[in-house]
Amino acid sequence: MRVNRAWLGLVVLALPALLVAIDATALLLALPQLSAGLGATNVEQLWISDSYGFMVAGLVITMGTLGDRIGRRRLLLIGGAAFLALSVVAAFAVNPLMLIITRALLGVAGATLAPSTLALITNMFRDERQRGRAIAIWATCQFTGGALGPVLAGFLLQHFWWGSVFLVAVPAMALLLLAGPVLLPEFRSDQAGRLDPPGVVLSLVAVLLMVYGIKQLTVESVPAVPAAALVAGAAAGFLFVRRQLRLEAPLLDLRLLRNRPFTAVLVALVFAGVAMAGTGLMVTQYLQGVLGFSPVASALLFAPMGLGTAVGTMAAPALARRVKRTTAIAGGLAVSAIGSLLLIGAGGAGALPPVVLGITVLALGTGPLFALGTGLVVGSVPPERAGSAASMSETGNYFGGSLGLALLGVVAAVVYRGRMDGTSDSLAGAVAASRHLPAVQGAHLLHAAREAFTAGLHVTGVVAAVVFAGLAVLVLAMRPATRATASAVPGYEAGYEAGYEAGYEATPS
Repeated sequence: MRVNRAWLGLVVLALPALLVAIDATALLLALPQLSAGLGATNVEQLWISDSYGFMVAGLVITMGTLGDRIGRRRLLLIGGAAFLALSVVAAFAVNPLMLIITRALLGVAGATLAPSTLALITNMFRDERQRGRAIAIWATCQFTGGALGPVLAGFLLQHFWWGSVFLVAVPAMALLLLAGPVLLPEFRSDQAGRLDPPGVVLSLVAVLLMVYGIKQLTVESVPAVPAAALVAGAAAGFLFVRRQLRLEAPLLDLRLLRNRPFTAVLVALVFAGVAMAGTGLMVTQYLQGVLGFSPVASALLFAPMGLGTAVGTMAAPALARRVKRTTAIAGGLAVSAIGSLLLIGAGGAGALPPVVLGITVLALGTGPLFALGTGLVVGSVPPERAGSAASMSETGNYFGGSLGLALLGVVAAVVYRGRMDGTSDSLAGAVAASRHLPAVQGAHLLHAAREAFTAGLHVTGVVAAVVFAGLAVLVLAMRPATRATASAVPGYEAGYEAGYEAGYEATPS
């Protein structure tokens, strides 16, 4: 009976994850229609799309630890209620400023969801295999939602107004509020202390400035402001780390990083996010700017990337029963490296198959990392620290995505500009310029721009392959910490650590 209740509770946790992911990616396709309806400028469009992610990234650390202290179910229900109400407000926004503020507040509410749901899963499923399957289902819902978001948005925008994309999350949040108190357990740490306001401020400032600086590096012609933001964010981050290491009850227990596999998985999550986000950015632009597909058709062709990750996460628990988890994760990352290399085949009349196959294989290989790796992160700590561990995992994901858009975007831009000999800064700019030139000159410019962008895609594929291959080696090399090292982490009981090591390394019969 308890098992049935736990699995029903998982549905309550996973369905919001699915629909919130749909809500987040659906906005990308709805942004042009939304901007036209509200009269948003380019800068306002940027803040409409980014304000949510900024606030989630900045507050997920605080919310993960706050849930450990005031109750994970309580925080989740508070966040769900706020998300429901704010989604309705966003759907009926009357001007860009109202929508920007509402999206930022949605980010505050959204920051409560991922760490709370992951931490609750560790409470509901104490059996390692069941917990692995539960986390795989949860992660699958996230990636499936991300893949279906643009497709669903295309359908909604054909039949309803732009605000309908925000209402998608309302039924899921209503279900959470109704069923959560019945099906979800409450959990709070017995060692809960007072929240650290200076630590909250420092973490928020550090993450916001770092994410802002990374994102703006790709859009600012003068990098002085983004560079200053990165320096200031790094300084705030240094002060945050120093403060946390000195506190007896820190906001974020950085001593967990002494656990080697914990650290290895966090690093892998960040850099896998870099490779996936950068590759995804290039492929979506390639489908539209080079191959000429419409936004809706591009969304359908890009969906295999999200669905591939979903299939990989669902298959990961079964794979882990046959091989060591380190082997499963590293093998998956090697498959992702192969998928990245397939992008080199893009070009000419047969460009589409290697692109779609490449992103599918790339995404499929990341499944074990996201399913087993996330499970290892939240399962490698005592239950009272699961919220803090989950927040570190989610922060790594956000940083990885932001870094990927910036770093691989810059690499591709350098390749593009070099191929164009300075005559064009971007593919979109070349497409716009070609419309104002004589037919022959316009066609020549467009052909050269598409060839240059394709070269950038090839380089991005190679870089992603190197990243994935390097992560595979790292995961194999970073064996679990010795008992002496792990004991340096307060609260890491010997029996708990021994069980973790067995689960991490043992190949189930």
